[in-house]
Amino acid sequence: MSRTITKTDWHPASWQRMPAAQQASYPDQPALDRAVADLSRLPPIVTSWEVDALKDHISKAQRGEAFVLQGGDCAETFDECTSENIVAKLKILLQMSLVMLYGLKKPVVRVGRMAGQYAKPRSADTETRAGNSLPSFRGDLVNRSSFTAADRIPDPQMILRGYERAALTLNFVRSLIDGGFADLHHPEYWDLGWVGHSAMADEYHEIVKSISNSLDFLETISGEAVHKTQRADIYAAHEGLHLLYEQSQTRYLDRRERWYNLTTHFPWIGMRTAAMDGAHVEYFRGIANPMGIKIGPGMTGEWLQDLISVLNPNNEPGRLTLIHRFGSKAIEECLPDMITAVRETGSPVLWVCDPMHGNTESTADGTKTRRFDNIVSELELAFRVHESMGSYLGGVHLELTGENVTECTGGARGLTDGDLARAYKSTVDPRLNYEQAMEVAMRIAGLHHANAKISRKKT
Repeated sequence: MSRTITKTDWHPASWQRMPAAQQASYPDQPALDRAVADLSRLPPIVTSWEVDALKDHISKAQRGEAFVLQGGDCAETFDECTSENIVAKLKILLQMSLVMLYGLKKPVVRVGRMAGQYAKPRSADTETRAGNSLPSFRGDLVNRSSFTAADRIPDPQMILRGYERAALTLNFVRSLIDGGFADLHHPEYWDLGWVGHSAMADEYHEIVKSISNSLDFLETISGEAVHKTQRADIYAAHEGLHLLYEQSQTRYLDRRERWYNLTTHFPWIGMRTAAMDGAHVEYFRGIANPMGIKIGPGMTGEWLQDLISVLNPNNEPGRLTLIHRFGSKAIEECLPDMITAVRETGSPVLWVCDPMHGNTESTADGTKTRRFDNIVSELELAFRVHESMGSYLGGVHLELTGENVTECTGGARGLTDGDLARAYKSTVDPRLNYEQAMEVAMRIAGLHHANAKISRKKT
């Protein structure tokens, strides 16, 4: 099944020969063709050397030398492309990575679900309310969320608007990083308002103080400003769902002799679009980007092995990340078989736990939520299963926000179902709020210490 990918047997539009799941039906084909052509002429959002740098980082994480933190919104919206929201996302990723760096004692690779996470898969092509059926809302890259006939018609211009906002987002993130936003010597850049009512306030302050003191010590003995030479890179990621959008920004670079998807550093394939004979697998097999594959309870060992053989036929380090999302009740049953199946292929992979999607449920009034205890439970079990099988869990994939939303119950403040309506802002799936996300980071840092103790006892 393995195929060597050359410039002639694959091209960015070859997926169009295959069945394409989760694609919108555009009524105005000429307008769609014009939008795709316009996008294909615009500058790329990311660069090939950034993509290759992330691939190197992931290869280190595969060897247990780094840890990947991937987080952000379930689905970005055009309205929330503001400086305040972007800064809030950046702050929470930086703060979480700081806690993990302190606890894990290894580099943390930051990957944001941002700058392109504008399309979402749907369980049905239509949505019905009060007997009226309209096309499903597929994210701002496709149509509009308001339940009107005009808003739900897929609009080709949304592809261009999505590109523009993704580029604006990543440009602002780069500017913040280059301007010293992540400098530990300036904690005033980071909003720590939440710690006033958090049970973890003292511990977090001690972590910041310890790292800051360590930097001061290094600068004193070296005579150089350490923080000025350290760049806290933030990489962008989104689900590679809308294939015309991905195709439009896919470029062949002669100097590297490879095709790159330059809409993002790290695209991933969801379970709904991972069919072996499907368009998404065909598209993904030809790009040089590191990529993720979501793995849920419906995945079989044979299916996963087939995906690996097509998407990484040459066993390239850093190329494949497997993001498992089984839910706290199913992970102990499902994950071991996946680890065994991957081990049989001989392919290097990065294992990442997504404890969000498998733990989604609805309250009595139909509100979608996730229980913090179930999220943490799946993480604990993931670490335990990988440890018991001699594997390495090298990352976490979270839907989160820097805002003080109330979408997931539990956590330090014990949010209940009754609290959800107070600040429920997501139009798709519930996210961890600022405080809950920081608590997860604290737990991960502590989990690593527990596993390290277990490993030392075994040896």
